[in-house]
Amino acid sequence: MIFFNNVTKTYPPYLTKKEKTVLDNVSFKIEKGEFVCIVGRSGAGKTTLFRILLGEEKPTSGSVFFDGKDVCKASSTEACKVRRRIGMIFQDYKLLPSKTVYENIAYAMEVTGASDEEIERHVPEVLETVGLLEEAMHFPHQISGGEKQRTAIARALIHEPDVILADEPTGDLDPYNTRDVLDLLLNLNKEGSTIILATHDKEVVNNLKKRVITIKDGKIASDSQQGKYIL
Repeated sequence: MIFFNNVTKTYPPYLTKKEKTVLDNVSFKIEKGEFVCIVGRSGAGKTTLFRILLGEEKPTSGSVFFDGKDVCKASSTEACKVRRRIGMIFQDYKLLPSKTVYENIAYAMEVTGASDEEIERHVPEVLETVGLLEEAMHFPHQISGGEKQRTAIARALIHEPDVILADEPTGDLDPYNTRDVLDLLLNLNKEGSTIILATHDKEVVNNLKKRVITIKDGKIASDSQQGKYIL
């Protein structure tokens, strides 16, 4: 389903005289329905991998394929179609503070041209999935960190994506809410969604016992089924 083929990403010098290579000849495949943890220290290139897959950045060299289509060579229209099949979850939630939980999710449908009828039908369904129906009319400042992250997950689910990218989704959460979010991602995986979780949380990775791709110094240091955090 997803294939990174010899991907290198180098940024030009800014404050230093040397270029910075974040990804160095990285190759791996992720099949439909997998749950994969991508681990590495902060700055290891995890977020860069996601941005390249979403077409927000292009690799310096190499290719990235999504269902056989090279996203690095996709037209803007094709890139938008790919993004519609991918849901993104961020560590800092990226919720609109002036909109309620319901409105934050509805807005993600509005910008793609969904009708009022579609929004009124689909948003409550997704809120029920993440256990937030009772908080639908609350604003972000009125809910907990775990509830904010579940709102972000609901927003990622609203277009029924095939793949969910979760970039440090538990980084700001306490252990209870971390477990809550991970259980939700595991349930979505059981229902058929492909989950790619980027994290540097050792306990999360070791408890999940899923495939682990470890990035170190821009290269893949290991790729193990039911792996552990080894950095």
